[in-house]
Amino acid sequence: MMMGSLILRFSFTGFLFLTLLWFSFSQPVCHDDERSSLLQFKESFIINMSVSSFSSLSYSKVAFWTNKEDTRNCCMWHGVECDEITGHVIRLDLSSSYLYGSIDSTSSLFNLTHLQSLDLADNHFKYSQIPSAIKRLSMLTNLNLSYSAFSGQIPSEVSELSKLSNLDLSYNIDLVSGENILELKKPNNLETLVSNLTSLEKLHLSGVDISSAVPKSLENLSSLISLLLENCKLTGEFPINIFQLPNLQSLDVMFNKDLTGRFPVVLDQKSSLNSFLFGGTGFSEDLLSSIEKLASLTELDGRSCNFSGVIPASIGKLKQLTSLDLSNYYFVGQIPRSIGNLTQLTSLDLSYNNLVGQIPPSIGNLTQLTSLDLSSNQFSGPIPLSFSKLINLETLWLDDNNLSGTMNFDMLNGLKNLTTLILSQNNLSLLVSPHEIN
Repeated sequence: MMMGSLILRFSFTGFLFLTLLWFSFSQPVCHDDERSSLLQFKESFIINMSVSSFSSLSYSKVAFWTNKEDTRNCCMWHGVECDEITGHVIRLDLSSSYLYGSIDSTSSLFNLTHLQSLDLADNHFKYSQIPSAIKRLSMLTNLNLSYSAFSGQIPSEVSELSKLSNLDLSYNIDLVSGENILELKKPNNLETLVSNLTSLEKLHLSGVDISSAVPKSLENLSSLISLLLENCKLTGEFPINIFQLPNLQSLDVMFNKDLTGRFPVVLDQKSSLNSFLFGGTGFSEDLLSSIEKLASLTELDGRSCNFSGVIPASIGKLKQLTSLDLSNYYFVGQIPRSIGNLTQLTSLDLSYNNLVGQIPPSIGNLTQLTSLDLSSNQFSGPIPLSFSKLINLETLWLDDNNLSGTMNFDMLNGLKNLTTLILSQNNLSLLVSPHEIN
């Protein structure tokens, strides 16, 4: 018995030793010149804990980089990944790392020519321009420089990174004024940028001052999955065939007031678009009557588009929607009863319209709702008793309407998750149950 126990203990110890030995030998060892370049890059910045806004994810990854004998393998450093065979640094993720300082083409970062992914998002580079030396990182497939206080014109050298599949330069803004400080204007405009980037899957340029039309060449990016161009001062008509891109899932062109657009009369194929955000644009108001073609939509935001007329009953065909915002329009008439078909909705905002009549009881079918805003309309009559089914509701705005009648306090008690209820500027009264008086 004792001999068997010793053999078992030895076998387990031997297995553990061999496992640790294998693990240590399986880790690539970084190249001396790349370790030196990383350390030089680290020393060119100071750590400022106020510059990374996503605090729950932020920490100083470079603080763990040292040249000490037992920790000098840069492939083991935070934010660094090396190729398992060659040992070259291929991925560098320093997002939300409290980095504060300027960067230019002399930076040792651009010695890491084997990089395939570079993420410097959510730092502060003191309004530096994106260095033209970025072209030296010709192996990049992923480049994320968002939320990092870069300024000036995006260099044409970015378009030389022909292997890019993901490019995110969004929301580089002045932290004091909130103004966009990154530009993409002639002669190196958006069309120039994407001319060689034919493998793009994600193009995120929200907050970049483009101040031009959306080039039709974007219609040729057949691999595009996500196109985010919010608040870019876009003008002209949005290329209609972008809606026909076979893999496009997310499209955001919000807050481009001089951008017009319409929807294709016929879709060549079933659309894969699940998020369409076009609020604050000049898109044609017949868009909503055609929106049912986007049957896979889960998010639709068309606030503040100056549409008029009635909300089409066909909106009820978008049964995958989880978020619908049609606020700040000039909609008239009643909410279509078909709204009750959108049973996956968690957020519904129809505020600041001219909607009339009674609130349809079919809204009670939307039992997944956590937020409902019907404020600043002309609804009349009572609050539907079916609202008692909205057991997941957290916020409810019904203020500034012509609602009347009695709201039963027992119904409110059934809404266990309700934290915000706004009923002002109506003709409502509350019916308090006897146990509430006691």
